[in-house]
Amino acid sequence: RITNLFVHGFFGKIFDNPSVVFDEKILQPETQNMDDFVDGINNIVEAQQKVAETYLEDGSINQACPPLKALITIMAKGDYEGKDVHHADIRSMFTRKGMMSSDWYQKRLQVKQQRDMALWQRHIDYLTDFLERESHADEAGRLKISEQLKIASAKLQQVSQQEYLDELVGTLGADPME
Repeated sequence: RITNLFVHGFFGKIFDNPSVVFDEKILQPETQNMDDFVDGINNIVEAQQKVAETYLEDGSINQACPPLKALITIMAKGDYEGKDVHHADIRSMFTRKGMMSSDWYQKRLQVKQQRDMALWQRHIDYLTDFLERESHADEAGRLKISEQLKIASAKLQQVSQQEYLDELVGTLGADPME
């Protein structure tokens, strides 16, 4: 619930006279008659529905995690795959188990593993290039580049394993869009 103090402190920066826009009637919806209150709720629902529809229209819904995708689709269309927000399948999407077992989450983990593999391969390529330069021979010895190359190779081997993918469970993984 917003108060007069909040209206003046925050909306005073936007409006010359915020109390005209946000009068007592708006700040205390319980004083409205039922028809006005219902109309206000309907306006909120319609606005949310329009926003949800834009996610469907522009395709950005496809980047949402499964429960959010279902919720936005329900907001826009009234159902998701023939199920409403009260359906057990929809509600189970919001559990940790439901999220972690989703294809969306598994793909994020796989993308994270692929990016980590690419990172360690870049390190190996750089260190190998450094070692192959005759002009860098003294520095390569001083910096122990051969040892660093062995460490990077071992790390690449580690992140390439199924066990590493299993270790990623519980993390955010990586966004496939980046």
